[in-house]
Amino acid sequence: MRTLILNGLWHNNPALVQLLGLCPLLAVSATVVNGFGLGLATTLTLVISNLLVSLLRGHLADEVRIPVFVMIIAASVTAIELVMSAWFYQLFLVLGIFIPLIVTNCAIIARAESFAYRNPPLPAVIDGLFMGLGFTAVLVVLGGLRELVGYGTLLRQADLLFGPAAANWTVVVSGDYPGFLLAVLPPGAFIALGLLIALKNLLDRRMALRHQSIHQLATVESGNTGGGLTA
Repeated sequence: MRTLILNGLWHNNPALVQLLGLCPLLAVSATVVNGFGLGLATTLTLVISNLLVSLLRGHLADEVRIPVFVMIIAASVTAIELVMSAWFYQLFLVLGIFIPLIVTNCAIIARAESFAYRNPPLPAVIDGLFMGLGFTAVLVVLGGLRELVGYGTLLRQADLLFGPAAANWTVVVSGDYPGFLLAVLPPGAFIALGLLIALKNLLDRRMALRHQSIHQLATVESGNTGGGLTA
């Protein structure tokens, strides 16, 4: 269980490690709200598709499993698209084509093929949930960075997702901030994602060095203790 959670959120994050689903990741993450909305839709798709694939895994022939996976994912995305168009219409318009394009997200079919098809329903659901949350976290952080640099705000247009009560949630860093257009354009998305990947790699390296140092220290102390007992 812990391994599934850590893999989804960090060690095997779809966006930072597998580098899957980059098209919507880079195109939609201009603001926190856009990223969060697409992340939730992707997470729901992962959970539903993983569950259904796991339940059907004993009834699918190898020759047809991939087409069936695609049909399951497409049906899940269609249902989510209808819900969004009914209850979050303005956000649905903003996200546009990237909602139906969730069907082509390689991360979703990869989890169906590599994990859900080979595991019981509960682990499959947990894997889908935390893979989706890991993807959503990257979308939100990337959206926050781009929105902050590009517009000088955070949570702009929060009412699109959270309703009229969130109309005043926008945090304005500076009233006279002129904005930085590059940050909200595709090149800005590539630069910001590259920085996030570099930061993750740096943290992983420091954690590995720390664990190595702790292991070496423990080995030395164990050797000293053993030598003392022998003497």
